[in-house]
Amino acid sequence: MFPSPHRRPLGRLALGVLAATATIAALAGCGSAGNADDGTTEITLSMQNPDVESADPATWAIVEAFEEANPDISVTVSGEAVSEHLQKLSIAAQSDTLPDVFWVYKSTAEEMQQAGKLLDLAPVLDELELTDSFPESTVANFSAGDVIYGVPYQGLLTGLWVNEKILADNGLDVPVTFDDLVNVAETLSAKGITTISNGANQSSFSVWSFLVDLDRFGYEEKVDGILDGSEQYVNDDFLRLYEHIAELRDAGAFSSNVSTQTYQQAVDQFTSGNAAMLDAGVWASSAIQDSQIAADTGFWIGPQFDDGVGEQHIVMNVASAPFAVSATVAADEQKLEAVKKFLSFYYSDEAQQIIVDNGQPPVTTYEPVVDAQAQSALKAALDASTAEGVTSPQSQPDLLVPTPVANAMYDSIYGVIQNQLTPEQALELVQKALDAEQ
Repeated sequence: MFPSPHRRPLGRLALGVLAATATIAALAGCGSAGNADDGTTEITLSMQNPDVESADPATWAIVEAFEEANPDISVTVSGEAVSEHLQKLSIAAQSDTLPDVFWVYKSTAEEMQQAGKLLDLAPVLDELELTDSFPESTVANFSAGDVIYGVPYQGLLTGLWVNEKILADNGLDVPVTFDDLVNVAETLSAKGITTISNGANQSSFSVWSFLVDLDRFGYEEKVDGILDGSEQYVNDDFLRLYEHIAELRDAGAFSSNVSTQTYQQAVDQFTSGNAAMLDAGVWASSAIQDSQIAADTGFWIGPQFDDGVGEQHIVMNVASAPFAVSATVAADEQKLEAVKKFLSFYYSDEAQQIIVDNGQPPVTTYEPVVDAQAQSALKAALDASTAEGVTSPQSQPDLLVPTPVANAMYDSIYGVIQNQLTPEQALELVQKALDAEQ
């Protein structure tokens, strides 16, 4: 399952209190479950999917393997859609009833850490000899000073899946530059073929390739200033990017039903051979592999811009939103030991291979075994991310800002794609969200 957000998280820790009376009854199952009468230690794992077994088979398989290897530990898995999940976490943090281990936005985790609600994982990872198993950038991304407040859930490797046969049949090559991409869009649009499959309906987070493009216009260097108010989201560099998005729209790059299409329908459009590209990430590899176009599919990291800012040969290959552990776990020695065992297993080579077997890249430095034929789509994405000269930002842009700002970023991009916002209005939309957070 894709690790980037669904829609619409409420964000700030304090905001959850507003909904407390409506959801407090649901929190009874959210906190620590304790030790069962049969001596089994129970830990809770709360996820951002209402049906973890079907929507996130990698995590489900890891839990099953862990319980088989540790019959004295039971993992109770629960989940809701992201908005409800984050709302419940915010309320639970107020009453110290957080789940033992839970998926959470980075920005929300930072607020919880500052409020003393999270377990410092630095000594835990050192004890388990896991610290060096993660890329340095991953550890840094989930750290505040010497405190490590999160560990990676899954990898976030995003870009554009490409049906190379559609391009070849129309005399086109996989583009390199933005001008190449516009030419592809114009050529295919004239023949009634969708270039980039996206879905804004109930899934307006699904603009991953355009979030990467923000980094091609200096986002990583600007974000600290944007957050502290010394810089503005409204700037000439970002304006050029949004104008390019409008160029793609005017070139006919997007499906005519992008406003009503969901992300899953966008995937279906691509896998059925009705679009040349799909804006998604490595989590789509399994669906692609099971489709009729698997043999024709490659993975493109996205366009290079002549008027961009900084490094252009980049791919978004980072840790997604993290797992965090409730500080209350430390009060129960048995539970703490059970959580340590779970983390040790989750980041073991065995579990990381389970992740790979379910179409995801490892989040540790483990070198996976990938079947070049049976997992050709996944291999294409992994190869693209490790190609010579390709670098990656430290984090996806929306994971570095408060949730309302991230939502505004999604709306701003889709607003231009759907011709509902001008590039200038799109920038102002995000800036207003930032100003509201000051």
